Formats: sequence, structure tokens, C-alpha cells
Amino acid sequence: MQTGSCLCGGVTYTLSGVLRNSVACHCEQCRKTSGHYVSATQVGPEQLAITNDTTLTWYQSSPGASRGFCNRCGSSLFWRHVDDNGAVSVMSGTLDGVTGITTEKHIFVADKGDYYDIADGRPQHDQ
Repeated sequence: MQTGSCLCGGVTYTLSGVLRNSVACHCEQCRKTSGHYVSATQVGPEQLAITNDTTLTWYQSSPGASRGFCNRCGSSLFWRHVDDNGAVSVMSGTLDGVTGITTEKHIFVADKGDYYDIADGRPQHDQ
């Protein structure tokens, strides 16, 4: 079991089962919501238990996806696509302690900011 939260603790959650390795997304939306790029694991709906949602707000960032964030501290926590059978991407930086996951790949690198390089040797995909 893995726990996580936003910066202020207004949103807390637990994840059960095996976590997918993290995928780093460099799309414009992820950069705008996080201030950089986003790195996220993903779980099925039965693996995510939100234990405190006092400050959780969902924002529909595109016709097919919503982003969950804390409306007090601004932490970006979740991303879910309407067609993913309820799967939820969970921002890896919001996990507590040792995660046991690594970065698997980078996506939407064609949209990445010009102020940084990706130099970790992981696969990179334009989309």
C-alpha cells in the first residue's frame, strides 16, 4: 500500500496493488498545471482510495480528460481520461516515501519547454 497527499494535506489517498512505472508527460497542459513537466503512475479505479477530499477539485482540462488538484495549496494530484475504464494517473511527486517505481518513458516531447533537456536515456515519444 502506498500513501500520498497534496502539500497542505487537504487531499490524501492510498494506492493498492502494483503501480505502473512513471510516465513523464511534456505536453503544454501538463506543463501549465505543474509549472514543469508531469511524471505520473497509473492505477485502476479499484486501486485508488481517496481518504480525504476536503480540498479536492476536478477541472475538465479538455473534452476527454479531467485533472484533480487541491484548491488550497494548488498541488496537481490526478489526471483521468473519460475513455480509460476509470484508470487514474497519479502524480508521482505526491506519493509519500519510497515508491519502488522508475521513469519508464517521456511522452509529448515535441511540446517540451526549450529551457531543459531530457538526458536520462529513457525512450522519448513526440506524442
